[in-house]
Amino acid sequence: MKSCPNCNANMPDQATHCSVCGTPLNQQPNNPNFNNGGFNNGYAPYAPIDPYDHTAEFNQKDISDNKVYAMSVYLLGFIGIIIALLASHDSPYTAFHVRQAIKFLVVDTLLAICSIFLIWTFIVPFAAGVMEIVLFVIKIICFFQICSGKAKEPAIIRSLNFLK
Repeated sequence: MKSCPNCNANMPDQATHCSVCGTPLNQQPNNPNFNNGGFNNGYAPYAPIDPYDHTAEFNQKDISDNKVYAMSVYLLGFIGIIIALLASHDSPYTAFHVRQAIKFLVVDTLLAICSIFLIWTFIVPFAAGVMEIVLFVIKIICFFQICSGKAKEPAIIRSLNFLK
């Protein structure tokens, strides 16, 4: 494990930047003869940091052991959340995905309530239906990210600041 020189957060050995503060972990030696084939004047190319990717915060063994439970929260909804909490209650990786699935559940519930109360407008239920389709696609994307061992906050849902 590497330690960030700026904030002392623990990062996996393959990490190039701190996922907490963004500090580069592998500094290039200050060698005036370093040319890199003329690319970018000898400096390493810019690699953007995804602030919503929390994969480096979790142990690889935890990810591989609890990947199926993390998948179930997106596939099975509320039942998947219960299964994941009962089966791997001590896994930080599963807990991360349970929090994200609860955000989906809250948004789904709010969309359903708005649709029921404003069904007479016709446009609100239609817009809620379109939003449900968008959320379903995002859940599928989350499922495939879990298949590759990632822990990323889902789009749209990440802006909800509860359950951090």
